[in-house]
Amino acid sequence: MRKFWNFSQDGSTRRLRLEGEISQETWLGDEVTPAAFRAELFAETGDLVVAVNSPGGDVFAAAQIYDMLMEYPGKVTVYIDGLAASAASVVAMAGEEVVISPVSCIMIHNPSTLAIGDGEEMLRAKAMLDEVKESIVNAYEIRTGMSRVKLSHLMDAETWMNARKAVELGFADRIGTPDSDGGAPEPMIFSRAAVTNSLLSKIQPKKQPPSGKSITAAHERLNLLSGGTDHVKTA
Repeated sequence: MRKFWNFSQDGSTRRLRLEGEISQETWLGDEVTPAAFRAELFAETGDLVVAVNSPGGDVFAAAQIYDMLMEYPGKVTVYIDGLAASAASVVAMAGEEVVISPVSCIMIHNPSTLAIGDGEEMLRAKAMLDEVKESIVNAYEIRTGMSRVKLSHLMDAETWMNARKAVELGFADRIGTPDSDGGAPEPMIFSRAAVTNSLLSKIQPKKQPPSGKSITAAHERLNLLSGGTDHVKTA
């Protein structure tokens, strides 16, 4: 498995960098990789700064990292210095303090998976995803104090937040760096579902696109925004 984390020491402060996809393979049933991460995390003591720049990944890996960081005896400060999307946003919620760069974003959405089988198998997959979503909402609720219903709606819409909006909603405490305050850009919140619906509303059903493709084909092209997934992911 490609190692996506790196520990270092900066004076008296420990640093952990989470870069890129959080686990290319699922941690579900994997005893070796989580054990290796835990061994490195608890090998030293002292305050810990966790720098996050990740599009997300395996939700089970994110859940275990979240639990380990919550268990860590020193102060944990999470610094989002690019992107904390999907499963990475769950890890970010483990910070005693969450600091976000003025040019960074947080994205939250519903977990997804691939399932093959009959109708009963599809129902089991849906039930599993519903439970995974509830576990993610738990982390968001503890940090933000927002209602579970509102958090669920934000996840349904695949919501992107710039730095100020993330602070406004409680996903981050302040804008800047772990050691200093930063500026305050204008708040922005982005819903992919809203943008997609807006684009679809502009397509005239009686008019063929110049390429000669059907409206259904155009709709499918818009849906390419969704992207694929591996294992159970929030990315």
